[in-house]
Amino acid sequence: MNLSFFDQFSSPSLLGVPLVLVATMFPALLLPSPGNRWITGRLSALQLWLINLITKQLMIPLNEKGHKWALILTSLMLFLLSINLLGLLPYTFTPTTQLSMNLALAFPLWLATLLIGLRNQPSISLGHLLPEGTPTPLIPALVLIETTSLLIRPLALGVRLTANLTAGHLLIQLISTATTALSSTMPAVSLLTLTILLLLTLLEVAVAMIQAYVFVLLLSLYLQENI
Repeated sequence: MNLSFFDQFSSPSLLGVPLVLVATMFPALLLPSPGNRWITGRLSALQLWLINLITKQLMIPLNEKGHKWALILTSLMLFLLSINLLGLLPYTFTPTTQLSMNLALAFPLWLATLLIGLRNQPSISLGHLLPEGTPTPLIPALVLIETTSLLIRPLALGVRLTANLTAGHLLIQLISTATTALSSTMPAVSLLTLTILLLLTLLEVAVAMIQAYVFVLLLSLYLQENI
């Protein structure tokens, strides 16, 4: 059976049972759980420092009302970060390469920020649809454009995360296939492609972290507009 480059993005299954839930929840099992000792281990201290750093960065643009979302945003950041990084390991499956999963994360949170704004400050939230000082003939067109821009926000969040991770995985597979194919016929070229593959892998590690941060940061900015 011939395999396609896109087969790596298909949902894994065992005896006909999809393993997406296992791939989604497994990274959380790798995080060290806090103990009852006064002096924690190095790994727990590093985890606590990382959580505090992420929380501070996400809470900077928000006021005190938005700090209630600290637990949700920080948990989402750690969830996406662990999945994206573990997905770079060989023989693994990255759930965040599925658009359906990313939309399932983006749409409810975006809708929650929108409903909070409509409940607490409806005039200000609706005012974002029409910039101040707009000429009267342009009002219908601008309202339509701003409404469309507002409604495609969750789609943009999901597509951005999916496209970046999918493109990176495809590039890694293409270059690794070329490295293997050229190893016997053109060793020098194969060594060059291997160097490119190592550099690309380092780049994908950075992309996995950056895309998780951008996803959550944009959600915090949407929340800032509605509180």
